[in-house]
Amino acid sequence: MIVRTDKHLFSTLTAIKGSIAKRIAWRCIMVTALASLIVLMEMHYPSWFTRVSATPFTLLGLSLSIFMSFRNNACYTRWWEGRQLWGKIIVEIRSFARESVAIADPQERQAMLRRLCGFANALNARLRGEDEHQAAQAWVNPMPDRHADNLSDAILRQLGERCSQLAAEQQISEWRYITLEQRLVGLSEAQANCERIKTTPLPFPYTLLLHRTIFIFCLLLPFAMAEPLGWLAPLFTAIVSYTFFGLDAIGNELEEPFGRDENDLPIDAMVRTIEREILCALGDDILPPPLEPIDYVLS
Repeated sequence: MIVRTDKHLFSTLTAIKGSIAKRIAWRCIMVTALASLIVLMEMHYPSWFTRVSATPFTLLGLSLSIFMSFRNNACYTRWWEGRQLWGKIIVEIRSFARESVAIADPQERQAMLRRLCGFANALNARLRGEDEHQAAQAWVNPMPDRHADNLSDAILRQLGERCSQLAAEQQISEWRYITLEQRLVGLSEAQANCERIKTTPLPFPYTLLLHRTIFIFCLLLPFAMAEPLGWLAPLFTAIVSYTFFGLDAIGNELEEPFGRDENDLPIDAMVRTIEREILCALGDDILPPPLEPIDYVLS
């Protein structure tokens, strides 16, 4: 996620890090070059362009803008829901740590809270297509089944079984067991919803139609602008293509909020927050430092 503290106009206009411009540069250059070629053709063969009207492009551009706004809102909703779910994970883990003070055995409590750190690391790796076991091994001992297909769920299951055993042994009250179990249910629900976002993209025909329409619009626009604008047509074509291609590319990034693109969610930083608070709850004096943005990017 891009984190910028400088809000000055010049720095905002010239910012490259986090800008979508790098991803769409070649498409914009291609359309601008085509517009220049069309203007050149119009100068030599003006009769070809006398009957080209800008009215259809006005209507198509308006419809395309509305269509893009719906898609980008859907993509942003996925991004924001992902952030809410990780906020819920932090809340549930904090609550579990606070309610776990009823566990008399400090080593038992430490093992359980460290498993929660392992859960957060494993879920982070799962959502990003990385090795869950490697991410969690520093926090979980003993490790659940090495061949578990869903390690983060296996950790929650292990915690649930241990809470049930503590209640059966009367080391915690039935009421305390219920509250701890509620925290685990909340974590399981947040994980399932994160997996839903991860494994359910926007319908492909919906996205494909938008991609094709944007390309067709930007490629045909210079034909309507060449005759009335002359050499200003490539400039306005570049501006329009930058806007449409940029909104399209931003939607693609926000649609998958758990990746490692510059504008994706800073899950590593949130996992580090969980680790620091768990270790603090366990009484550790030396805490890992919070993650800071590197070149304006917080991972």
